[in-house]
Amino acid sequence: MDLRPAEVTSILEKEIASYQGGRDMQSVGTVLTVGDGVARVWGLDDCMMNELLEFGGGVRGIALNLEEDNVGCVLLGDSAKVKEGDQVKTTGRIISVPTGPALLGRVVNALGDPIDGRGPLAVTEADYLPIDQPAPSVVERQGVDTPMQTGIKSIDAMIPIGRGQRELIIGDRQTGKTALLIDSIISQKTTGGGDPNNPDQVLCIYVAMGQKQSTVVDLVQRLTAVGAMEYTIVVSASAIDEASMQYLAAYAGCSMGERFRDEGRDVLIVYDDLYKQALAYRQVMLLLRRPPGREAFPGDVFNLHSRLLERAARLADNAPEINPRYKKGGGSLTALPVVETQENDVSAYIPTNVISITDGQIFLESSLFNAGIRPAVNAGISVSRVGGAAQTKGMKKIAGGMRLDLAQYRELQAFAQFGSDLDKATQRTLARGERLTEILKQDQYVPMPFQDQIMIIYAGTCGALDDVATKSIREFEKIFLQHMADSHPEIGEGIRTSGVLSDEAKVTIDQAIAAVKPQVTG
Repeated sequence: MDLRPAEVTSILEKEIASYQGGRDMQSVGTVLTVGDGVARVWGLDDCMMNELLEFGGGVRGIALNLEEDNVGCVLLGDSAKVKEGDQVKTTGRIISVPTGPALLGRVVNALGDPIDGRGPLAVTEADYLPIDQPAPSVVERQGVDTPMQTGIKSIDAMIPIGRGQRELIIGDRQTGKTALLIDSIISQKTTGGGDPNNPDQVLCIYVAMGQKQSTVVDLVQRLTAVGAMEYTIVVSASAIDEASMQYLAAYAGCSMGERFRDEGRDVLIVYDDLYKQALAYRQVMLLLRRPPGREAFPGDVFNLHSRLLERAARLADNAPEINPRYKKGGGSLTALPVVETQENDVSAYIPTNVISITDGQIFLESSLFNAGIRPAVNAGISVSRVGGAAQTKGMKKIAGGMRLDLAQYRELQAFAQFGSDLDKATQRTLARGERLTEILKQDQYVPMPFQDQIMIIYAGTCGALDDVATKSIREFEKIFLQHMADSHPEIGEGIRTSGVLSDEAKVTIDQAIAAVKPQVTG
């Protein structure tokens, strides 16, 4: 083959003319040590706090300790793939997760990667948000006055939760905490028919930290079976995942919820549970050589939970005018964190921390659970600091004296064990308390619409059931609510739309109670 110098010269001249010189600078470091899911890296002088780093073998990490001569990183993957001397690159991006409607109905991990086997998420780069964002300021919020119906009679009647509130669910293991959360998610189907595109539909996010994978699978199957998965995102960092993933999952779920809140939607997010998150955080921080404090937790474990729960809020209608970050005002993010206690000890370190951050707590007691009172809500120690402000007028009027009746019953119940001669007033209080306790019992996974709650609680508080045998109260409830749905559907619909139980409706309910009582056995 003949080479013609003129042709070669012309080709080289064209290439030189079209060459555009550019320099791309990238910070590269070297792994000094690695072990237990933590790596120390030398050479990343311009690394940012919480920046995502790329290690060899496709493993990612987060920079958490910025020290004078090295960077402490926590690995988000298999640490066996990383070894001393490996190169580490900065990404220039604070750790972010995908957000938006594409995640509804999906199960993702703490980084937002789908783990349900249904393919990749249809998201763009614009859908990624940092997992750690500032909470809304005071002027960007408004008061909590709209109820978040859980469908659980004892909570909606005595410990009401409002949209934008933070209500702690606390109790020993195996007392029904997760069941209560699932009921609350299922109950949100009534807000918009389960259609995530309906602006009235409350969207839900369930964050599972340190749970067994079988527990998460059962939960997803349960939500799918009742049609609740369509408006729900499940963020799972199971017990088999790295401790770093378990502690980051809550922040990832919060950012996903904030995306909807900032667009004017109402969101319910549950963290199950924050005690396991604190344990995972303690493990990571001790491996990074941060000094231990009380119960070996690092000194910033309070900040771990406070900066998470402070992000729950109800935005003011004019929030976009104050801060362009918000696309629409009026949205809310309601948080239901869970903390597991040991032997009902609510005075331990993590429980007292979270109690001081939240707007009230629902205490589930193991002794009540074992006695067959389910949900096992202790009405005495449970409280909602929003209270009646986030309750419908009808429920507030009907259930106003219910808590006092139950408190008197609990006190007299202990006293009555030591004496048989009781005056009539005491006998009435005990009889009323027994029947109210029975009314508040509820089967799992069957949340009750609030109009039905109001009707059955009215039947109990007005004294109409004082002559019905305690063992027959559940049977009466079933027959009575069916009778009201069949014969007087307008009563329930009127309560649902107005939120008030009118005097005319009370007359109709009294007549229905009288008609149903003879049908009850015993």
